[in-house]
Amino acid sequence: MPETHLTDIRFDSFELDQRILAGLADAGFTHCTPIQAATLPIGLAGRDIAGQAQTGTGKTAAYLLVAFQRLLADRVAAANGGQHTRSSPRVVVLAPTRELAIQIHKDAVVLAGHTGFRLGVVYGGTGYQQQRDQIAAGVDILIGTPGRLIDYYKQRVFDLKAVEVVVLDEADRMFDLGFIKDIRFVLRRVPPPERRLGMLFSATLSFRVTELAYEHMNDPEMVAIMPEQVTADRVRQTCYMVANDEKIPLLIGLLRSLDDARVMVFMNTKRETERVWGYLEGNGLSSAVLSGDVPQKKRIKLLKQFQDGELPIMVATDVAARGLHIPGVTHIINYDLPEDAEDYVHRIGRTARAGATGDAISFVCESHAFCLPEIERFIGAKIPVAMIEPDMLAEVDPKSRVRTPRRSRDDLGGRGRGGGGRGGPRHKSDSGKRADQPPGSEGGDGKRRHRRRRPRTGSGTGGPDGGAAV
Repeated sequence: MPETHLTDIRFDSFELDQRILAGLADAGFTHCTPIQAATLPIGLAGRDIAGQAQTGTGKTAAYLLVAFQRLLADRVAAANGGQHTRSSPRVVVLAPTRELAIQIHKDAVVLAGHTGFRLGVVYGGTGYQQQRDQIAAGVDILIGTPGRLIDYYKQRVFDLKAVEVVVLDEADRMFDLGFIKDIRFVLRRVPPPERRLGMLFSATLSFRVTELAYEHMNDPEMVAIMPEQVTADRVRQTCYMVANDEKIPLLIGLLRSLDDARVMVFMNTKRETERVWGYLEGNGLSSAVLSGDVPQKKRIKLLKQFQDGELPIMVATDVAARGLHIPGVTHIINYDLPEDAEDYVHRIGRTARAGATGDAISFVCESHAFCLPEIERFIGAKIPVAMIEPDMLAEVDPKSRVRTPRRSRDDLGGRGRGGGGRGGPRHKSDSGKRADQPPGSEGGDGKRRHRRRRPRTGSGTGGPDGGAAV
């Protein structure tokens, strides 16, 4: 498996249709990233690809450009010849989460702006009839999460007979979220590998991902962009050795010292995001929570406010670490070190995008210090340790935390949503009193244990539709 080091290659050096080059110009893209330079020659030659690349490396544009070129070159199919009909998409892109599907569609709209392609996106949580009507009207390129896409397929809103290109994005995440049965359901209903182009991208080409590639693709060529290339160049990494009860004062002190910053603060549990959000709001720092509990419409609204600079701070679980392109993020703060070293790379990949630089600050606390050696092994570098000066720790009143009624915990955004701010930090549970409970379970205060859980909703043959339960 070759490790590629490709820079300074221009898009116009490839034989791309002028309409595609016009879309690239609209997006402001002139030079390839390493994954694009490595995969474009393979895909444009009509060969299948299994690519290892993190988010933020440009893999979305890589597979979209190949798909667009194939469709534009196939004039017979473009004229609705052969098997192609109004209800038959020609490209299918599968993504594990709603956020990633929305982002892919957003990128595709810009890059396909001069091609005349009809694009559609489907995902769970919202817009069921609207999405159904859009797909029923006919699309050339269908982007979606597995559950919702299969739901419409079973209703015969569209068929898969004319698919020429199939893309699996973040294949490793598909396994993590239990979508592998859904993926195989789709791949068994599109034309066989020798009659279509297959492209798979994953943060790691593990055995199970590689097995999937060889099972459903036509002798794919492996291309690897290693994680070190993503983290080392433009992200300034720092860590602080901090006691659990110093994490909130240090976080507030750091945030107050940043001017004109757009900051994402990552925690490992939903419960901890709510607790930290309460302290930030109670100490005059406007922020919002992005986690698996936030409804889809609210999540999209919060992301737009953050992207537009209306919200300077986003407190998030790893649901926000993968697949989101948020321009202008200046700082990533790992309030909790992730227990999976790959998640560290995904988190800090939210900054230093599109040629910019950024800062990644990690708190190495008593509860998660054991994660640091594995992270450093994974990225192949030591993370510099900075000293905590006394004036960096803010004075935090234990009563300053804003409390949010449980019924509105799915709407944590902006100031003034909570009650009076009674109750201070519980030092023995700074990393989350019930951090060991499984994702998606009830909070740890015991007040609702007698109530029935709301059943999951979703469609398809596999896990929950669209997003990760974090």
